[in-house]
Amino acid sequence: MQSINNKRGWGWLSLASLLTFSAWAQAVQAKEVTQTFEGQTLNANLVLTDDGYNGPVALLLHGTLTHKGRSTYSQLQDNLNAYGISSLAINLSLGLNDRHGEYDCAVTHTHKHTDALKELDVWMDWLEAKGADQITLMGHSRGGNQAAWYASEHPRDSLTHLVLLAPATGEQQSPADYQKKYGVALDTVLNKAQKLVDSGKGDTVMKGVDFIYCEDAEVTAEAFVDYYTQRPQFDTPTLLKDPAVPTLVIMGSLDDVVADLPEKIAPVAEAQDQVSTVTIDGADHFFRDFVNEDVAIETEAFISQ
Repeated sequence: MQSINNKRGWGWLSLASLLTFSAWAQAVQAKEVTQTFEGQTLNANLVLTDDGYNGPVALLLHGTLTHKGRSTYSQLQDNLNAYGISSLAINLSLGLNDRHGEYDCAVTHTHKHTDALKELDVWMDWLEAKGADQITLMGHSRGGNQAAWYASEHPRDSLTHLVLLAPATGEQQSPADYQKKYGVALDTVLNKAQKLVDSGKGDTVMKGVDFIYCEDAEVTAEAFVDYYTQRPQFDTPTLLKDPAVPTLVIMGSLDDVVADLPEKIAPVAEAQDQVSTVTIDGADHFFRDFVNEDVAIETEAFISQ
């Protein structure tokens, strides 16, 4: 549908404006809220505008092995608040109880990519119970793919928009990418893991395995199979060929992590009235600092249409 290149200059900002913005940002305090799911505590950071749950609410999902408090997401909650959008930034448990901070690669990986769909469901229920009925699901990087996957399989009246920040394509966990990163054929490891799963031993811990961003890791066979079995749903542009809700894909002009995204999403946006794209000039994969406010501006404009 719509493709926009956002080129904003910040030279017009006075020192007084910057100081005012800084004082405002420091005044915004996120409140941690928790849920119990499958015997574990899930946590999230909540920032409410004056409208609370009665206005637009963004449910924000982080990227691979990171967390809700990372600067990309804490800044975005502040900026969304400034533009009238409440937000709930969640931590995926990644198999751990009450997880905070980055996932330690030394910890045995039992989590699955698809676990996010179940945990998103828990937080959607929570927001609906609070009265939210204008929910925008936002996801970054791998979280963008998980958000799009969730929206495609879990339609809700309360889920009105989807905003994806540099969402993952299938390339990031493809055999070619695995070979390039680790110098190992993916099928060598995947076939071993699949045999364990097929024999009912999916909880077997495989040692010395390269996994996502972690070299020489310990990972269960079923976790490895879930992350690396090739499925069309891993490719966000493929999911958006039949979008469940109006969707905005936000890209950074300097992003070299999902470098194939602009080429892959362009024909989808051209063919689908419900899919729009915007490229923020000067933004890399993480949308930090001033370009982070551009994300909030584009999000507010999109959901207000």
